[in-house]
Amino acid sequence: MSKKEEEGKKDKKKNSPFQDMNKTPAPNEQQIKAMRNVFIWVIFLSFIILIYMFMNEDKKPEWQITYTQYLELLNSDKIKTATITKSQLNDFEFHGELKQVEKIRSDGHLRDVRHFVTKLGVLDSETEKLWESKGITWTYKDGDNPWWGALLSILPWILLIGIYIFFIRRMQMGGGGSKGIFSFGKSKAKLLDGASSKVTFEDVAGADEAKYELEEIIQFLKDPEKFQKLGGKIPRGVLLLGPPGTGKTLLARAVAGEAKVPFYTISGADFVEMFVGVGASRVRDLFEQAKKNKPCIVFIDEIDAVGRHRGAGLGGGHDEREQTLNQLLVEMDGFEQNSGVIIIAATNRPDVLDPALLRPGRFDRQVVVDRPDIKGREGIFKVHTKKITIGEDVDLEILAKGTPGFSGADIANIVNEAALLAARRNSQYVTMFDFDNAKDKVMMGIERKSLVISDKEKEMTAYHEMGHALVGKMLPSADPVHKVTIIPRGRALGATSYLPNEDSHSFSKDYIEAQIVMLLAGRTAERLVFNQLTTGASNDLERATQLARKMVCEWGMSDAIGPVRYAQHQDEVFLGRDISQPRDHSELTAQNIDSEIRRILLDAQSTAEGILSENIDLLHSLSKVLLEREVLDGEELDILIKGEPLPLLSKKELNALKSIKIEEANDETVVAEKT
Repeated sequence: MSKKEEEGKKDKKKNSPFQDMNKTPAPNEQQIKAMRNVFIWVIFLSFIILIYMFMNEDKKPEWQITYTQYLELLNSDKIKTATITKSQLNDFEFHGELKQVEKIRSDGHLRDVRHFVTKLGVLDSETEKLWESKGITWTYKDGDNPWWGALLSILPWILLIGIYIFFIRRMQMGGGGSKGIFSFGKSKAKLLDGASSKVTFEDVAGADEAKYELEEIIQFLKDPEKFQKLGGKIPRGVLLLGPPGTGKTLLARAVAGEAKVPFYTISGADFVEMFVGVGASRVRDLFEQAKKNKPCIVFIDEIDAVGRHRGAGLGGGHDEREQTLNQLLVEMDGFEQNSGVIIIAATNRPDVLDPALLRPGRFDRQVVVDRPDIKGREGIFKVHTKKITIGEDVDLEILAKGTPGFSGADIANIVNEAALLAARRNSQYVTMFDFDNAKDKVMMGIERKSLVISDKEKEMTAYHEMGHALVGKMLPSADPVHKVTIIPRGRALGATSYLPNEDSHSFSKDYIEAQIVMLLAGRTAERLVFNQLTTGASNDLERATQLARKMVCEWGMSDAIGPVRYAQHQDEVFLGRDISQPRDHSELTAQNIDSEIRRILLDAQSTAEGILSENIDLLHSLSKVLLEREVLDGEELDILIKGEPLPLLSKKELNALKSIKIEEANDETVVAEKT
């Protein structure tokens, strides 16, 4: 064997996962406590055994015999001496000694007996005369041992003292766990180490700014001298703000996986209980544990459960939640400094938090974890599609464009649903067809195949949806049409989806007006073709009215009203604060606002009616194709508008069929039937 092979074997032994199995692991704190408890119980039992042996050291081996056997021995003059004892139950026991060893049956066996014992029913003067006539010498003795009597007298006190000490220790040790009777005053925070959390920053996408802030804190904990040599101080706390599902808790789990320091995690709801003062006690206990293991990180999820604005209760009184918040404020930045303990908190309701909690010195940094942009969504798709097999036709960039406003949790749900749909089709991999269906299922609900729709209602739905799509194709300021369908999903009989080219953070007046025109186009198509209106446009009217009202009242996009904000207060009202919000404009202004909103909607309706009237033939032809196909995507709409014929199947449907695993591939008829 060469030296290289020997070195390779040594390296394999070093890297083997089983190399430490034969090593004795170091005992942890729980094992030490268990060993100590076993040792205490062994000493206690040994002490009881010693007392028993001491109490019975003067007793000789005796055999229990019956009263009949005693009379036979007495009549035969075989008894030499005797000791009569009397117990507290007024029983007399005759402990006798024979003149010589006799063969007597005891306990079912024939034994050599010299000392015996039996119970006497009656002890009187006649019995004593009989003993005297037989030449027996006897003595009377108290049956109770003085040591035993003393022990019985002090045993209740010993039990009371033992129970008192037991409960005191349970209180000091937190009840021996989270289920102890006195554990409600102890913190429920869980201590995590690097091995318990397998999530790292590589698993987090779409939150680059938050990752940068948290990475800096981790570097500070690992190398504090790098920052302190310039006079910098370690931040006290970081507050993660953002809508639900954007990855705030995931970032905290990634910090636990990256940091090599103790990481405590607790929910804000774990502080407050039904007992008064428990929340403050748990806060104190949490920070005491953190101080013993500093430097460390404490993560409080959903801090709005305990950090709500003080004085907002009924009557502005002092309640248990405010007492808990006061203790948290003191622990974070009070008279005693908590250097080395960093607090990371997460909430999706920063508007309800107390201002004292948000000031510098407590939460020095407030990191907004907002919904990801198009690049962030693409990165999130890449993270979640690592664990599934996707086809070559899957374009993550298109998926990212088609999911504007989606959070990380929404994207994870879409990927999971796509994988389930592909498995239901018996597909070998997940295709773009599966992702489109999964997105529709998440946004609008599952297909309602069992819903019975009449031909007339289905035709009106097709014209309604094609009105949206056709107007969207004709307006240059509108988003491109992605797909139009008349398959019922959720509460909708059909849907038209749009695919923005890029994420927009501010919208122009032309874009908003185009959105209103598209929303009213479906209702306009129904009236133009069938000369009647249906209830299917209720959601369109609601969204269009909301946009028009915001144009007039919030965004200053009305020439008649001018650049004035008349937004109504929609914030939630706290009990104990201002319940009624006075209107900040007059009745005349309100009438002008209503008339201006009506004008915008009527202008948009007339615009949609003009576009559809000019393209009425195209509307009829597209609606007939939609009735046949039930689903048309943006590319197919472009082909139909150009006047070209459609292929039998779309590219997505062909790729979905190719992905199906067919077992009887040799039989062409079976393949054709399955296709």
